[in-house]
Amino acid sequence: MSLIAKTPEPPYYAVIFTSLRTDGDNGYQQMADRMLKLAANQPGFLGVEAAREAVGITVSYWSDLDSIKNWKENSEHMEAQRGGYGKWYSSFKTRISKVEREYGNE
Repeated sequence: MSLIAKTPEPPYYAVIFTSLRTDGDNGYQQMADRMLKLAANQPGFLGVEAAREAVGITVSYWSDLDSIKNWKENSEHMEAQRGGYGKWYSSFKTRISKVEREYGNE
């Protein structure tokens, strides 16, 4: 998997998940790997980029708002969300944005 997501021409949507982790892994990496595989099979999923250091930032890209809503309501994803509160994250925030422009060198 590429470190930089290959996204289509805008517009599309970005879900930005920023977090502070709790101490220890506590099964985090296994769950993160499972959620990535699960998300990649969801209709509307376009790609993901992540940096996990002192502050974790994961950006997933989606074709439309309905796809984001369906991912949020996925039963296995909901189970992971419930497990994450306090177990893996001491603090987090999710932001949803519409990408209207992109540029760079590939």
